[in-house]
Order: sequence, then structure tokens, then C-alpha cells
Amino acid sequence: MNNIKLKLTILNFLEFFVFGAWLLSFGKYMFATLHFTGTQIGAVFMTLGLASLIMPGIMGIIADKWLGPNKLFAILHILGAVLLYFLAQQQTFDGVYLFTLLYLMLYMPTIALDNTISYCILERNNLDVVKTFPPIRVWGTIGFILATWITDYFGWGINQYQFYFAAAASLILGLYTFLLPDCPVEKNSEKKSLAQALGLDALVLFKDKKMAIFFIFSMLLGAALQITNMWGEAFLHDFGNNPLFKDTIIVKYNGFVMSLSQISETIFILTIPFFLKRFGIKKVMIMSMLAWLLRFGLFGIGSPVGIGAVAIILSMIVYGMAFDFFNISGSLFVEQETNPKIRASAQGLFMIMTNGLGAMIGAYGSGYIIDLFTKNGVRDWQAIWFTFAIYALVIAILFAILFKYKHNPDKITTIKH
Repeated sequence: MNNIKLKLTILNFLEFFVFGAWLLSFGKYMFATLHFTGTQIGAVFMTLGLASLIMPGIMGIIADKWLGPNKLFAILHILGAVLLYFLAQQQTFDGVYLFTLLYLMLYMPTIALDNTISYCILERNNLDVVKTFPPIRVWGTIGFILATWITDYFGWGINQYQFYFAAAASLILGLYTFLLPDCPVEKNSEKKSLAQALGLDALVLFKDKKMAIFFIFSMLLGAALQITNMWGEAFLHDFGNNPLFKDTIIVKYNGFVMSLSQISETIFILTIPFFLKRFGIKKVMIMSMLAWLLRFGLFGIGSPVGIGAVAIILSMIVYGMAFDFFNISGSLFVEQETNPKIRASAQGLFMIMTNGLGAMIGAYGSGYIIDLFTKNGVRDWQAIWFTFAIYALVIAILFAILFKYKHNPDKITTIKH
């Protein structure tokens, strides 16, 4: 059994190691090396949302009906390695946009397939998924952090080597997957339609005012989820243009500093059961929104030295609350409030609203804001971050007023993974 857990730990570690090798440094690379505008970079990051809208559902159907999750997962990562190799060759906006979109259309479905493979193998070995999977999954976050550190340590964040690094990891992961126990196609299992896989049959939930408001705010808050991941390293890197800050730790190791956010994420996830039981879903969601206010606001007053450096570190700490309290508490709310017959589709709809539509709005909108506060190539980061902070504050106030929900402590029993 320990051998099975180790194999799945390696799977989850490598899955997010591939992502961490380039995601946080990508915006910095496009700013500092390719000299793209904020709107162009925002458009490139929109591909995260575009790829998340339909590809996980489509690939899920392929895994269910024809190939099985193992084979599809392996193929996607091997092909993804090839696309990452070609992404490293691109110097123009059109080239970077196209290969980023193509790559993410393959990568984003592997996140769900990773879970499917893990659940399948654990169940086939008579292991409790709820108890066994979270300690395995946390190694995914550790993999993301370690890859970020390696990219930052070798200075690959401002050149194409980050993509070669990610491509090598993706190829290794694809080949490694063939060593795992197979999860064959379930011939007798109920097959999902494309509409079910995409969460479209859960659109009926919009007839419920409470759920409609929840999903709309999920989209609006989803716009904030990746903003600091997209622009954080570029923000810290820009301090290096000032000779006073050029050799500070925060500038020289900005990737390492940004990865503190993911470390915070692994800690705050453990506190969610307590906060949900004590305060309820509405207050926990508001806490997340206010944490985003702090995340952006602390960046706005941040700098690489003195009190400014403390503000940046505090921003990394509150990220865990901002990200986890929304993602996991929101998912749990959907789990509890929807009919079991459409529960899976409702979760798919939640992902579409946050990681799909929300991410697209956030990517393009943030690029527009950055260009708005850029003059002669110099970005007014304080104005940029304060604008995002005001957005988070407005969302929190409106959500507190419009979302009606009575907390029942007895309804919160456990976190489902």
C-alpha cells in the first residue's frame, strides 16, 4: 500500500512541478525579455481561462469512453512537452499566444485527470480516498514550489530555459504514468454527455436567486485569483530598475518570494474546517474577499526594504486565506446546496465561472489596467495594485449585501476532496 501511495505522490508532485516551472515567471519573461504590453500579456494569460472552459470536459469524455485516464494523461503530457519546446522558440506575440493556448488546452485537463487516476488507484486498493488523498495531493503544491525555486535560482525566469525545464519534466511525467496501475475504461459505467461534462445541465441552478448570486460573484472573484500569479514576479522584478533596490533579496530572488504564497496556501487549507464550522460559508467567503483586498493593498505599499518588505511578506501570508477560503469553501457550498443528480455538473459550472470566465476577465482586465498606468515604459505599480484592491473591496461589500445565507453549524461536517 505504501508503494501505491508513493507512486501517486510522485504523480501529483510532477503534475504541479511542470506548472510551477514557468507559471509565476511567465509574466516577468514577457515584460522583461519579450517587451510585450500589459494588454498583450493579459491576452496570453486569458488562454488559461479559454483552455479551462471546455477542454477538461471534452478530455473527460475521451477518458471515460475510449482511452482511459492513464493513457490520455500520458499522451497529453508527452505532447505538452513538445509544445513547451516550441513555445520556448517564440519571440512574437502571435507565436507565444498560439503555443500557450495549444499547450494549456492539453495541460488544464490533466489536473482533473490527475485526480481521477489517484481516486481510481486508491479505490482499487481499498484505501479511503478522503483520508488518503489530501496528504498525497499536498505534494503537488510542494512540487510547484520547488520548481519555482529552481527556475528562480538558475535565473531561467527571464529566458526561454524555463520552458525547456518544464518540457523535460512533462516528458518524464508522461513516461512515468505508464508505470502506474492501469485505470481501464469502465464499460458499464454511466457515460456523461458533453453538456453534463461541461456543467451545462447545472445552468438550471440560475433559477435559484441564491445560487445565481453565488455563481455571479464566483466569476467576479475568480477574476482576482490569478492576478498576482500573473504579475507578481514582474512587479518585484521592476524594483531592480532602481539602483537602491537592485541587489536586495526580494528583487534577486523574486520567484522564491512569490512561492511563499503557495506555502501559505498549504497552511491555510488546514484551517478551513474550523472557520466554516464557526463562521459559515458567507463569512468565510467575505474573509476571502477581504484577504484579496489585503493581498493587493499590501503589494501597493510594498517595496524591497524596510516596512515595504514586511508588507510584501504579509501579502504572501494572506494569499493562503484569499485563495483557499474561496476555492474550497465555494466548492463545499456547491456540494451541499445542489441536488445529487447534478452535483458533479454543478462543480463543473463552479470551475467554469471561476477558472474559465472569471480567469479570462481577470487576465484581460488586469492587462488593460496595467497599460492604463504605464507611461513611457514605466509602470505605476502602486496605482495598479490599489485599483485591484478597490475592486476586491467593492466585491466584498456587494456580496455581503446581496448574498443571503443562514449558517447552520451542524451542516458543516467535513471537507470533501
